[in-house]
Amino acid sequence: MSDTLTFALIFVPCLIVAIVFHEVAHGWAAKALGDPTASERGRLTLNPIRHVDPIGTLLVPGGLLLMGAPAFGWAKPVPVNKWRLSNPRFGMMAVAAAGPLSNFVLALVGAVLFGLALVPGADWGANSASLPMLVDPQGTALPIATGLYLFIMINVFLGFFNLLPIPPFDGSHIVGGLLPARLRSYWERLQRFGMVLIIGVIGFSWVFGTGWLEVTVLPLVAEVMGFYDGIAIAIAQG
Repeated sequence: MSDTLTFALIFVPCLIVAIVFHEVAHGWAAKALGDPTASERGRLTLNPIRHVDPIGTLLVPGGLLLMGAPAFGWAKPVPVNKWRLSNPRFGMMAVAAAGPLSNFVLALVGAVLFGLALVPGADWGANSASLPMLVDPQGTALPIATGLYLFIMINVFLGFFNLLPIPPFDGSHIVGGLLPARLRSYWERLQRFGMVLIIGVIGFSWVFGTGWLEVTVLPLVAEVMGFYDGIAIAIAQG
């Protein structure tokens, strides 16, 4: 129980920071491209209270963790009015891409800080909750470094997860912008059923054990984590 609580105390703040920056990045990009809607509604703030969705940011990821499933979540979407963008088609693609891009940038910042926090001779182990813990040569856990590593993983996961071409994820808006006009309208209608599609995919994977994340997002996360690990190690050894 204490291991689970420790994990939650590290995981939840990391997730909130990642989600808040993700949403604010959408708003910043929209404003830069001509749509100040998010700014007008007071959503261009890093105050998590303005962005946290009690269900999507807290209950869903917490429940998934307790069930041993990969955790993900969402915040209150930042409002974007595509018709106020200077170029609606390109603008929506850029606004959608800004969220995942912010997560990859945060992961880079986390990798730099993680490298600075590494102790010479430190190594990875695992506790009973399967939470990777960085330990020094004397076997003492280093919670700050562990938190930073988890922060990197969360941001990389959220970045790729949101790039999935499933409405209403960011990837679906990018795909919609790439489609020809005659198909784009049908794709945009599909956005209305986005949450139903997400729940359907998750439910299908749980019932039939297909492990869709294991064949879509997680291999990309593992590959890119190697890149961020390399940055951290280079900084630690420098």
